[in-house]
Amino acid sequence: MAKNVLLEVSVENVGGAQAAERGGAQRLELCSLLSAGGITPETELIPAVRDAVKLPIFMMIRPRAGGFVYSDAEFAMMRESIGMAKNSRMDGVVLGMLTAEHSVDIARTTELVRMAAPLPVTFHRAFDVSADLQQALADVLQTGAQRILSSGGAFDAFAGAATLATLRKSARGKIIIVPGTGVNPSNIAQVARISGAREIHSGLGSVLAYGSQDFAAFESEIRKMVTALDTCKK
Repeated sequence: MAKNVLLEVSVENVGGAQAAERGGAQRLELCSLLSAGGITPETELIPAVRDAVKLPIFMMIRPRAGGFVYSDAEFAMMRESIGMAKNSRMDGVVLGMLTAEHSVDIARTTELVRMAAPLPVTFHRAFDVSADLQQALADVLQTGAQRILSSGGAFDAFAGAATLATLRKSARGKIIIVPGTGVNPSNIAQVARISGAREIHSGLGSVLAYGSQDFAAFESEIRKMVTALDTCKK
């Protein structure tokens, strides 16, 4: 059974951030272009969201949509974005890099983790694209990242919950496994129970898809997830 599960919600505008805070989310992941999986937020959005909410904010560091193999120029952009995150009072960053062989790019990820310090780093769902999840876990551990956001290599975190539980046991408390993708009020309690996770991520893309401004519905769905997590407590 899960106990005191932290709910992180991804947002791409001020209205969504405020709705998430009102709904009971405990941390935000700030991105732009969530419809494509999220990229580095637009420069003007970062201080606007920081000033609008009190919640911890983890900022996405991803120079473009698409794959996770980056050029030297894109890597330089990621370095600059990390500097922006630190200067903008972000509380953490979210990133991920793979090699052409679909393994974790240990060297360049480690460089970014060190540059981000003391901000914690979440290795995002590039993890799920890697060729071998157990090897990817070992590789991410080498980088010094503090979290892995994952669906367990499945279409969504509910389908991958058992794999996430295995990964969490393999990690032996050395890194936090955060289930994410497809998490909603109807399945969040089961994802928490099966995976044993203490942190869960949701984007609720079906509620705020394609630039929707229905923040009341967004807030309502977050409240439902918080309530569902409360039922998991011992």
